[in-house]
Amino acid sequence: MSDFINRPQIEVLSAADGERRRYWSDDDKLRIVEESFVGHRQVAATARRHDICRSLLTTWRRQYRNGELGSSRPISFAPVTVTKAPAPQTHSVDPCPPPDCQIEIALPNGRRVIVPVGVEPEALARILAVVDRQ
Repeated sequence: MSDFINRPQIEVLSAADGERRRYWSDDDKLRIVEESFVGHRQVAATARRHDICRSLLTTWRRQYRNGELGSSRPISFAPVTVTKAPAPQTHSVDPCPPPDCQIEIALPNGRRVIVPVGVEPEALARILAVVDRQ
């Protein structure tokens, strides 16, 4: 009989042999997420640049929209007050703005809303509430 036994070679892998999980600080996550909002279709490209998977970046973006990411950095809003328009003066600018005048509003979730100048405040509040939830 031969003392050679045909057995498959077994390689033992230890958890210490592989790469450790990377840790991303909230500031790093915020920087990467904000970079992904710049331009059109930047999620996959941003994920490749930072060597992370697209689904992880999508999760961070959702957390950013929900205000769960980077709670140490406050979201700032510009104060807006709605007042009655003053009585038109005879020498002032035209009280009726041209129909192509628009206002662009940037939301904390990265979306932008463009509305005409004469939009009703109640309608704008409803629109912003819907868009901000998405």
